[in-house]
Amino acid sequence: MDTMSRPGTSSIRDGLVALGLVLGVNALGASPAVFIGSDTGWIDRPWFYPPEIAFPIVWTLLFTLMGVALFLAWRRTRELGSDRRRDLGLALGAFVVQFALNLAWTPVFFGLRRPDLGLVVIGALWIAVVGTLVAFARLDRLAAGLLVPYLGWVSFAFALNYAIYAAG
Repeated sequence: MDTMSRPGTSSIRDGLVALGLVLGVNALGASPAVFIGSDTGWIDRPWFYPPEIAFPIVWTLLFTLMGVALFLAWRRTRELGSDRRRDLGLALGAFVVQFALNLAWTPVFFGLRRPDLGLVVIGALWIAVVGTLVAFARLDRLAAGLLVPYLGWVSFAFALNYAIYAAG
């Protein structure tokens, strides 16, 4: 009996894939803040600016939910068969686009200190997150649901970015 047919091997493999995706999304997601930084000393903070500690907590949670959503979409496609590979490709493509925009925002906003360009990036990110949510919903509703808090935070971040831009 090969290792893939032993009871429990598939669930161990799935657990490792899920863990890898969660850790990978968190590591990549945190990298702009690690390498570019997130100095807020230059901005005029609006009244609704959250405490600094909220950002790493919220982003860790959101990146974890994104990793789990990515795993669920991948697993669901495997269960549904090859006729859903196109849906997975679309979902993965949408995920990559929104994640690239997410990664681009920190260097634009904090690195360049350009809230105007940050607003453009985060507006595109918001659209891309909606597209990703819709693409994931075609595969797995729970995966799509796990992206809803992310959409909420990006909406809040858009408002925050706009307030900072307007104050400057």
